Amino acid sequence: MSTPTSTAPVAGAPPRPSGGTKRLLRRLHFYAGVVVAPFLLIAAISGGLYALAPTAEQVIYRAQLTTDSTGPAQSLAEQTAAAVAYRPDLTVSAVRPATEPGRTTRVLFNDPSLPESTRLAVFVDPETLRIAGELPSYGSSGSLPVRTWIDGLHRDLHLGEPGRLYSEFAASWLWVIALAGLGLWIAAYRRRRRAHGSARLATVDRTARGRARNTSRHAVLGVWIIVALVFLSATGLTWSRFAGENVTQLRAALHWTQPVTDTQLTAADGGDTGTAQGDHGGHGDHGGGATGASSDKELAADNAGYVDTALALARSEGIGRTDAVEISIPAQPDTAFTVTEVRAPWQFSPNTAVVDPAADRVVAVNWFADWPRAAQLANLGIALHMGVLFGLINQLVLFAVAAALVAIIVLGYRMWWQRRPRGSARPGRAPAPGALRSLPWPAVAVIAVVAAAVGWFIPLLGWPLLAFLTVDVAAGLWRRRARES
Repeated sequence: MSTPTSTAPVAGAPPRPSGGTKRLLRRLHFYAGVVVAPFLLIAAISGGLYALAPTAEQVIYRAQLTTDSTGPAQSLAEQTAAAVAYRPDLTVSAVRPATEPGRTTRVLFNDPSLPESTRLAVFVDPETLRIAGELPSYGSSGSLPVRTWIDGLHRDLHLGEPGRLYSEFAASWLWVIALAGLGLWIAAYRRRRRAHGSARLATVDRTARGRARNTSRHAVLGVWIIVALVFLSATGLTWSRFAGENVTQLRAALHWTQPVTDTQLTAADGGDTGTAQGDHGGHGDHGGGATGASSDKELAADNAGYVDTALALARSEGIGRTDAVEISIPAQPDTAFTVTEVRAPWQFSPNTAVVDPAADRVVAVNWFADWPRAAQLANLGIALHMGVLFGLINQLVLFAVAAALVAIIVLGYRMWWQRRPRGSARPGRAPAPGALRSLPWPAVAVIAVVAAAVGWFIPLLGWPLLAFLTVDVAAGLWRRRARES
């Protein structure tokens, strides 16, 4: 026998109050907001700072990033050699050429004393070969110390793996809180429109006073940034500990990952198989070519003489014409160079060329256009989340979204305080429990199943949600029995 969905009383059963879905959303939005808001506040503040960090580091590290020298630039091989002479104790791994006059070239070294995913960047004046300084450079984005510190604060509060739970918890619940709030505001808008003939959805009602006005501000700000909040939540989860691993596995199972670039040179590729060894295809005058290098460090230093040829080969295929590239320098025999278009403002296609400059040939090209659509969207979404994709415009928009989220949180707590009984110092009452009892049992079962499924895929959302639903049912039953007794 199916459960009636009408609000009319059923014989032998207590009447179900109407508006069960709205009551559930209100209670979920309230409790999730109160509990998660402190984590969201930290994420919003640190995220807002991180959004402006790329521009800030241009000012903070101006001495390393810029030069007043004028005149023709020296070859990349000579610039790299100057950096190698400056740090002969380290193994050179890559070079990022200056993107325009007045900028320095960044030569990257593997430094075992630095944290994981961090390399030492030596900055070279392209015209004079003067060393402008050295700084740790983190990740593929090339973050310098200030941006790296803010990134660590945003990602894990500088607490390592345990700290990542904070950001995953915040990202997991952000979209739920936002969408629940939007649903409540739309329901309220429709109710006001039916009652008064007109209502405001995306603008603040300036005639309202007290808590009603704060509610209007809180909701309207949410309406304006709802798309950005859902986007930041989704992209933020890709970096998370538990949900991120599930997303990675799902993408791999559906073949939505970006193709892996193979840099191993074999006889099947044709030509020589030993970069910077043997004949070099007639390029022995580039500064490399010492046969039988005694270590990875020496082999990498020898191979550094081929960076100009590697870049020229990539450009012949249409890659790296904007100079926003990183040229990897192999430190192992039979390994090709890669020339990759790195994340930079208005750089939408991170294409990669695999080249063998010793044989003067292009081995392979990994075109962004050939990636699966999901992999393309993920790459662009990450760049947008980081504030890189559209340069300063991207950064200012993200900062504005972060500031709006901070205001929403503050207004939310203010509204909670204004719900308190008149003259009392206690916080306001929470929405009444037992919302699930007002829903049909099939709907309750679907909600429980969905919560369990989400709990497996996004654990820091699903399991707290399932716990909340259990507590909500228990609280409703307790209040019912208390009334009956």
